[in-house]
Amino acid sequence: MTGGTLEVLLVDAEGIRHTNLLGRASYYVIIECGTREYRSKESSSEDDKISWNEKFTFEFPLSDWENLTHLKFRIMDTELFTDTGFVGETIVHLGGIITEGKDRGFIELKPVPYNVVLEDDTYKGEIKIGFRFIANKEAHVTETREFLAEDKTKPRGSIRRSIANIWRILWWRFLFCHKTDSKTKHKHK
Repeated sequence: MTGGTLEVLLVDAEGIRHTNLLGRASYYVIIECGTREYRSKESSSEDDKISWNEKFTFEFPLSDWENLTHLKFRIMDTELFTDTGFVGETIVHLGGIITEGKDRGFIELKPVPYNVVLEDDTYKGEIKIGFRFIANKEAHVTETREFLAEDKTKPRGSIRRSIANIWRILWWRFLFCHKTDSKTKHKHK
């Protein structure tokens, strides 16, 4: 095993603190893992729910993963003229994810809510995050192939649309067959 890949799915946040006095807030998240840092796209709040639906990938040698203990998610909002409004943060400890992922070669944790911690160590709101850890490149290639195979099987559409298509086909056949039957009857007389 040469390295490990951690995919982080940043889904949404709900019930977090609003720091803007005027206007609608735009939120983004800074995700830190070891020496690497990502910034999410900005998302506006709609009905007290902020949505990002964004995936981030961290790749390190396995020896580095043993020393990385956590991921930090800092939720920020854009103020009137700056990007510096701290809303809250969440720290997710990676020990179990890395250990289990190394043992199995792959682990996926569906998105679940984590508490958002404020500056005074109280909680306000939740941020939903999912994880996938792949212990080596071979597992990553296999998983990517499985994803591609799943994507090829698209749903066929609604039942209502299928029934409407069948009805349309039957209607046209009825009209076409009825016209040809009446023409053949008139010729034989």
